[in-house]
Amino acid sequence: MTIQGDNNKTPSKIKLHKQSQQLELHFDGEQFLLPAEFLRVHSPSAEVKGHGPGQEVLQFGKKDVAINGIERAGNYALKLIFSDGHDSGIFTWSYFYDLGKNQTQLWSEYLQKLHAAGKSREKDTSVVKFIN
Repeated sequence: MTIQGDNNKTPSKIKLHKQSQQLELHFDGEQFLLPAEFLRVHSPSAEVKGHGPGQEVLQFGKKDVAINGIERAGNYALKLIFSDGHDSGIFTWSYFYDLGKNQTQLWSEYLQKLHAAGKSREKDTSVVKFIN
């Protein structure tokens, strides 16, 4: 699934839940809880998305990643600073909204890609496949 980020929504409330590592966003009566791991693996940065179609880099081992900081990027976005050092993604309001609206499908697709690549959400873990 491709996130278009083409809506004009602006959040009315943003709250970081440090204990559960979820970012809570409110858009016109809709509320989304986006886990740090989900945000990290869907970062809009070139490191994750690449510089064009087909250049995406599958992120793995991010299960325990945390959001260490949040910086405002103008009036249209946030820069999230993750515990693994990643800080180059600029999350626009519309990108956050689309992540929230499509969270279930995006997470399912991500887990399928991990499985197909033999990768794990756990840090320093690889999936071992036994052949009979």
